[in-house]
Amino acid sequence: MKITQLLLAIGFVTGTIHGSVQAQSPSGKVDPVRASASHAPMAKTASTITTRDGVELYYKDWGPKNGPVVMFSHGWPLNSDSWEAQMLFLADKGFRVIAHDRRGHGRSSQPWNGNDMDHYADDLAAVINALDVRGVTLVGFSTGGGEVARYVGRHGTARVKKVVLVGAVTPIMVKTQENPNGVSLDVFDGLRKASIDNRAQLYKDLASGPFFGFNRPGAKASTGQIDTFWVQGMQAGHKATLDSIKAFSETSFVEDLKRLTVPTLVIHGADDQIVPIETTARVTAKLVKGAKLIEYAGGPHGITDTHKDRLNQDLLEFIKSSN
Repeated sequence: MKITQLLLAIGFVTGTIHGSVQAQSPSGKVDPVRASASHAPMAKTASTITTRDGVELYYKDWGPKNGPVVMFSHGWPLNSDSWEAQMLFLADKGFRVIAHDRRGHGRSSQPWNGNDMDHYADDLAAVINALDVRGVTLVGFSTGGGEVARYVGRHGTARVKKVVLVGAVTPIMVKTQENPNGVSLDVFDGLRKASIDNRAQLYKDLASGPFFGFNRPGAKASTGQIDTFWVQGMQAGHKATLDSIKAFSETSFVEDLKRLTVPTLVIHGADDQIVPIETTARVTAKLVKGAKLIEYAGGPHGITDTHKDRLNQDLLEFIKSSN
């Protein structure tokens, strides 16, 4: 499949699945590598946390330290810089805002193994525990939405006050017998092939096309947004971003979402060509009891940038609300 065909197909292609898919589900168990290192202390500096299995996670901690805490989990193949518009806005409003670079991404270290949702969720837990924050609003975008859901599935909501899922991959993206309207596996196989063949070009094509909706008629492309996406993607490790495709596409978050008992807001672009709204946000909102769904008409996947002013206000109103 040519790269242009692949990009147009993401989110829409259906058909025969090549090979079998076993949708991942929460194991409820810690990875053996982590278990063997369970007695190792976590190390923390002003900008890094070292997990018990030796992975150094970069994080940023902005705003007043006594402010209400909002934590952000980023999408693939980006890093915490992708949340700058929201973090700057909320920090100026008196919130303490925290975001980390996922293992293998950005300024965090690049372990060969552990690029899966269980480890991602445990790393988020490591940041929360190391900073000892409570009453946290967790905000996850795309893959980060899956990370937040899996965190709740594995670690509960004792430290969580609210959850926001933005363009999230929940409850599952890939087409399976249980998810017949999902995206065919061959699309993700094509994404893996494009990553191996020339991931630098893949990131350029994603950013200049469907991610920000710049491939839509009349859209005005932003060179800055395209370049920023590319830079963040190339900062990530090749192995990590390759493995993450399986993690964000094949992981089932159904059981995780059922454990979400705190107020939850789901926000999604109605014209999301990367994570189709019909089988993700609309289904997620039904699985989470009491969840509120906000759809951005004409919004693409990258609404954290293209619709940042509206998103900032929606986040602020939800976080400050008594619900």
